[in-house]
Amino acid sequence: MTSKLKAWSVKQYKLSTVICQPSTNMQTTSKVLMIRPLHFVYNAETAVNNSFQVKGDQENLTGKAVQEFDTFVNALQDQGIDVTVVEDSPDPHTPDAIFPNNWISFHSSGIYCLYPMFAPNRRKERKAEVISIVQKKFHYDHLVDFTGYESENLFLEGTGSMVLDREKRLAYACLSPRTSEVVLQDFCNKLDYQAVVFHAVNETGQAIYHTNVMMCVADRYVVICLDSIRDPSEKKHVEESILRSGKEMIPISNSQMNQFAGNMLQLEDERKEKILIMSSAAWNALLPEQTEKLAKYNRIMHASLRQIETNGGGSARCMIAEIHL
Repeated sequence: MTSKLKAWSVKQYKLSTVICQPSTNMQTTSKVLMIRPLHFVYNAETAVNNSFQVKGDQENLTGKAVQEFDTFVNALQDQGIDVTVVEDSPDPHTPDAIFPNNWISFHSSGIYCLYPMFAPNRRKERKAEVISIVQKKFHYDHLVDFTGYESENLFLEGTGSMVLDREKRLAYACLSPRTSEVVLQDFCNKLDYQAVVFHAVNETGQAIYHTNVMMCVADRYVVICLDSIRDPSEKKHVEESILRSGKEMIPISNSQMNQFAGNMLQLEDERKEKILIMSSAAWNALLPEQTEKLAKYNRIMHASLRQIETNGGGSARCMIAEIHL
């Protein structure tokens, strides 16, 4: 991490420090950070291991992505979500700035984490200006910095690489070139989580690049593509972890995962009522019995994110960095 970024932290925890989190951790929040794109384009550096990413029509792509972004933000605000929108800056150029959950996460007691990123041009997304805005508004001043692992070619891309059960202190993670077990264990040691590690692949056997495209952990249920976990013992381990957490398991298929039906996020409004956020592609891929199960637990909101999903390889959940106070 640059010295400029370090200057924004009142207190930076060393990598050997163990952080004690409060016992009252909530799974959902009503406050989120989103980055409005300035130059959204297909990123060739991330496409090497993101099978969800397909180069589409690049004509006025940024304009189309901005329109999808603004519509999505408005829909979230209409649902009672407090959205802190930060405009991306022209320098340095960051084509994937729209996905902030990969480089930063926010935790209780003023703790925030910075993560090591696989693609060199994505590391530039860790902009001091963004951190400063969140710090001033929400008083985050305790930094846990994992970015030094980039020098060892070890990566952990935030809540893309990990899907966190914040109440049960579980960090689900499918290993991939972007998700190192070494860094994952360091995160778990620092923030008092237990890792649930497994391998997940698509239909062609390619490793799924981020865990949050194949599973979503909510307060009382887990949406997961179990078919992507081919090792029987690993699948059993994941299933048992979910069941022990007391949450209902709602399976989705590989084809539904490919439509981003795993890339969901449960939030809450100012009245603490739960809302499940997803893209329209994900919504349209779900079966009636699946939507019926989900609707038992929360209302559902979806928005069209087709240009962002196609060219960026990420969907609704990837666009949101939750702010837990």
